[in-house]
Amino acid sequence: MSDLILHEYAQSGNCYKIRLTAAYLGLAIERREYDILAGETRTPAFLGAVNANGRIPVLQVGDRFLPESGAACLYLADGSALIPEDRFDRADMMRWMFWEQYNHEPNVATLRFWRLFIGDNDLNDAQRAQLPLKQAAGEAALALMDDHLGLRDYFVGDRLTLADIALYAYTHVANDGGFDLTRYQSIQRWMKKVAATRGHVTIED
Repeated sequence: MSDLILHEYAQSGNCYKIRLTAAYLGLAIERREYDILAGETRTPAFLGAVNANGRIPVLQVGDRFLPESGAACLYLADGSALIPEDRFDRADMMRWMFWEQYNHEPNVATLRFWRLFIGDNDLNDAQRAQLPLKQAAGEAALALMDDHLGLRDYFVGDRLTLADIALYAYTHVANDGGFDLTRYQSIQRWMKKVAATRGHVTIED
């Protein structure tokens, strides 16, 4: 049994970030799947033992539990080339990880979840009302990324970092949420570079 256990829903981009980080680092990680649509992360057993917030992913390290994808990726990558040594670059990496959770994930990932796992016909009125706003905000996030990547290969410095992993996870499946990635040539070039990285695994693996 591995010392690292990932409590996850495999199709979640946030869970994929942790698996991808581990894969690039060559770390063995045990996986435990939960059906979030069936409420398996809201049971008393999960809330009491894994995460009182009722969310995944959670990285279990021995008998300790670390929720939140960014925190888990930082734990796994500590001391590796996925985290820049330069102080400014390291902070800039964190900037993009924070931005992903605040500007990108709530729009790109949310529309993917609604459209792929719930379905447009089963959305409630509040969700339907938010569709145009989330679509516009998601497009703005992708456009900002595309502009940033116009003159560089990666988000920070000259190599892949956790910033790229954090942003790749939901960007490469943004089509599922109704976003046309063919509009963003720099993003497409960057995604190919990320996918060609040694150790890369897909969200389906």
